[in-house]
Amino acid sequence: MNGTWLACVLLLFAATATAQDDVFAQPVLGFNPKPGWPPSGPVPRLADGKPDLSGPWAPNALRINNNTDSQIKDIPLQPWAVDVLKQRRANIGKDDPEGYCLPPGLPRMNTTPFPFRIVQSPGLIVIIYEGGAHLWRQIFTDGRGHPKDPNPTWLGDSIGTWDGDTLVVDSIGFNGKAWIDAAGLPTTESLHIIERIRRTDLGHLEIEHTIDDPQAYTKPWKFTIRPMLLDGELMEYICQENNADVKHLVGK
Repeated sequence: MNGTWLACVLLLFAATATAQDDVFAQPVLGFNPKPGWPPSGPVPRLADGKPDLSGPWAPNALRINNNTDSQIKDIPLQPWAVDVLKQRRANIGKDDPEGYCLPPGLPRMNTTPFPFRIVQSPGLIVIIYEGGAHLWRQIFTDGRGHPKDPNPTWLGDSIGTWDGDTLVVDSIGFNGKAWIDAAGLPTTESLHIIERIRRTDLGHLEIEHTIDDPQAYTKPWKFTIRPMLLDGELMEYICQENNADVKHLVGK
């Protein structure tokens, strides 16, 4: 069974469920956390006093990934973006880049049903994603700024600064090809994302996303996810191997 196909089935299930999102956080990959998980306790800290964000995390955001506006009301779409969204929904997402094993892009990388690992070091934080064609992000925290003319990419150029105990990640330089969710919310090359990442306790993160894409949306808008610590490790997932999605992407 192809991993992407499994993810789509589970996303559809999650969209109709009435339980809280965290019920679906880890069982998505056939993994059941042990009793009492996630752990409770104080936020771990590094030698410099900064919160330690490191570890494997379950995104815990299936509803956002599947259909963002089921959770966030009145998303301020530009008129052309309303039409694009309607068309993508009418076609049952047949042009979704993820169905062709292309990267989900940001912010969707943070909401897929696959876990990610944060690796934190002085001057650089790396996020390794299990899904999405085995991608990783580099978030530079060494004081540098964005390049003046970044090469447009799926994940953009990310720099991080600390606001107290919150890591603020500023990302630009996107290629405008990614969808924000499986329903088809669009992005353009003007996309600017600010993530505010904080560890609320030993077992939980909170990531607030601000989406500022003036070509697609009339004003910035936000959503927040709350990943929980994964009781396990990331696995190898190769979307391009036995991709069973393509033959189903026929639309209407």
